[in-house]
Amino acid sequence: MRIGFVCYPTFGGSGVVATELGKALAAKGHELHFITYSEPARMGSLKSNIFYHEVRLSNYPLFDFQPYELILTSKMVEIAMQHQLDLLHVHYAIPHASAAVMARAILATKGLNLPIVTTLHGTDITLLGKDAAFEPVISYAINESDAVTTVSNSLKSDTLKLFGCDGKSIECIPNFICPKQYTGSPDEELRKHIAPEGQPILTHISNFRPVKRVDDVLATFIEVRKKIPAKLLLVGDGPDRSRIEKRAEELGYRNDVICIGKIKNPIEPLRISDLFLLPSETESFGLAALEAMASGVPVIASNTGGLPEVIEHGVSGFLHEVGDTQAMANSALDILGSPLRLEAFRKQAKARSEVFHIDAVLPQYEGLYNRLVSEKKALPA
Repeated sequence: MRIGFVCYPTFGGSGVVATELGKALAAKGHELHFITYSEPARMGSLKSNIFYHEVRLSNYPLFDFQPYELILTSKMVEIAMQHQLDLLHVHYAIPHASAAVMARAILATKGLNLPIVTTLHGTDITLLGKDAAFEPVISYAINESDAVTTVSNSLKSDTLKLFGCDGKSIECIPNFICPKQYTGSPDEELRKHIAPEGQPILTHISNFRPVKRVDDVLATFIEVRKKIPAKLLLVGDGPDRSRIEKRAEELGYRNDVICIGKIKNPIEPLRISDLFLLPSETESFGLAALEAMASGVPVIASNTGGLPEVIEHGVSGFLHEVGDTQAMANSALDILGSPLRLEAFRKQAKARSEVFHIDAVLPQYEGLYNRLVSEKKALPA
């Protein structure tokens, strides 16, 4: 099958999932065409059946802001015709699904019927969906897609609540892990650099936006640090990073808080971590939590969004109400209370992550693709 993938090429959850899904499909023999404005961060080396097509913006003097959606639409039409795509799979409602709907209409005039699968990842629904300026476009893109998937049942519920969906059937296909990526050994030199006296390492990885509540990350860590020696490892960058570093210094914990910014492979710091903190306001799924669990790191997180679908409370970590940093700290201290207890939680976190194995998720997408392509072939010429 020849499939066009449209996604954000960044290190964010949706881009990572889309890229890894495309690579897994290619490994099964499908032909994948990534259509985006730069090469996906997790793409790796090109294979014979993986292609990247750049959506190149032009410096046309008429526009103050380049009309990316229109340029993307044209590129989708071009690639679909050139490579005779069987299907388009787009990640995010806007601008990707809305552009795909326009591309499909153009392609229909050229005799090509191209089904669209739209995967909703969260922000397009939970944030943009609440903005009246975007609601009509998002609703239209969802309802005009041939199939719609969400990464969690929580996100599916939010989508149905926020948008009419006109009876649209939405299928939940969760995010996933590729276990072979988590089999390496910890970098002991890095761990010794972060925690020279063998202190437990609590880690947080995010884009440091307000929704991630990094103040709660710091507050939880400080409560732990009051009881035991520990280090906080912050990975990533964003609007709240410098403020949280300054806050740690003001409170006298700057030497215990290590910020390493954005890195290409977040699995490396996870391998040296003992706990993962994710006290977000909301998470449509919580891919960072799943990656931590796959690395054998138990998670302390907010009981919100899709996180309860990923983390088993009291087994692979703990879930607490948003903002309850004291309870989160108590759970962290509980897990770190003895080496045996920490090791038990590590094994349980690893075992829970196996539920989201790519081999369990990939057939769900392939089944969806096959159904749509079969329906397309059944249509009269």
